[in-house]
Amino acid sequence: MNRLIECVPNFSEGRDLAKVGALVEAMSGVAGAWILDRTSDADHNRSVITLAGKPEAAAEAVIRGAGKAAELIDMTRQTGVHPRIGATDVIPFVPLEGVSMEECVALARRVGQEVWDRYRIPVYFYEAAATRPDRVNLESVRKGQFEGLREEAPRNPGRSPDIGGPRLHPTAGATAVGARKLLIAYNIYLDTRDASAAKDIARAIRSSGGGLPNVKAIGVEMKSRGLAQVSINLTDFEVTPLHRVFEMVKLEAHRRSCAVVGSEIVGLVPRKAIEFSRGYDLQLENFSPAQVLENRLATVAGILPSPPNHTAEQAAALQPLVDTLREAVQEFSERALDASQVAFPGSRIPIERGPEDAAESHLGVAFAAADIYERSVQLEAMAAPSILLDWITLKQAAMAAARGALDSAEALLPSLRDEGTISRINSARAEIEAKLSGKHITARN
Repeated sequence: MNRLIECVPNFSEGRDLAKVGALVEAMSGVAGAWILDRTSDADHNRSVITLAGKPEAAAEAVIRGAGKAAELIDMTRQTGVHPRIGATDVIPFVPLEGVSMEECVALARRVGQEVWDRYRIPVYFYEAAATRPDRVNLESVRKGQFEGLREEAPRNPGRSPDIGGPRLHPTAGATAVGARKLLIAYNIYLDTRDASAAKDIARAIRSSGGGLPNVKAIGVEMKSRGLAQVSINLTDFEVTPLHRVFEMVKLEAHRRSCAVVGSEIVGLVPRKAIEFSRGYDLQLENFSPAQVLENRLATVAGILPSPPNHTAEQAAALQPLVDTLREAVQEFSERALDASQVAFPGSRIPIERGPEDAAESHLGVAFAAADIYERSVQLEAMAAPSILLDWITLKQAAMAAARGALDSAEALLPSLRDEGTISRINSARAEIEAKLSGKHITARN
């Protein structure tokens, strides 16, 4: 049996990618530890780096990362929308295989001591590694953020670090080190840049406010996208799956006269979490099977292969079909984009078709993508577990393509004159939604 842990250090730098690269380089090269993923966000000014490995190897890698962060990140100049207390803001350890939570707690305590001994960065322990009940929740540790903690810790014993201090490191601040279960970082975007709407929704859905169990959330404005974001940490996806969070945010957004326009998973996600929400359109942006934790482990480290009860021959037989269907969805999406470009003034593509032709093109795309969705559902039952995530990703892409193309067709209704085209568009919504829900009952004209 492998002895394997995950470690997901969060660094307070998401704008200078050269510095982020230096952090990754500092954590690389430790035998028995592997960098699985790196994700940076300029608005949050934060980078999440996922590594895994044998406990002692992963611990050494992240300690080196903390040292490099202390060299590169000056918290007196750092700004961003995400709460933070230090250059290396958090270091959580997660048991994956052959390692208990108790062992991760002991590892967190050793790493915390080493971070202080090597770099004189004070440490707070949180979650399962907390040494006092008021520090179990990370948000309690981060109250006041770097600036507030810097002033309060030296004069208030209740805010002093667990190791080191009482003063924070002058530029690197402090680090929270913990042990916890697998966590999913999940963001949902709204069609408004009003952060107050996102903050209201975050208060409504998080468990501390009486919302969903195992949900932590904040609302922020993402200036780079001109949108508001509900930024979520899902601490137990088996109790509260992704789709339940997504649907509640949609409901709360509707109550505030705004809408969800997309969502994203930050870093990696356990395969089981995606399987729990299969069949639901999460409007995921740029999601791929490469973001699945088990897939990355198998690819990067050659460990934790896909579950048993399948053969390589089964996977090989179905993979070409998966690839073909995915290519078809991409083609349909491009056709939909092309139709929308030629349909409206100001396009750089010459207008060669009228609104009726553009609407018919969108409608054809919508039905073709819905047909692909239906076909993928029928074939999913035959799929080997090793490519199950390919099917789920494909279904989500087909569903999004179908609804997006239909929305584009409906947007052209005011400019249409042909009654047949108008009738087909007006009757298409029910049929396509029936296909996407598995209740297809009529044939289109």
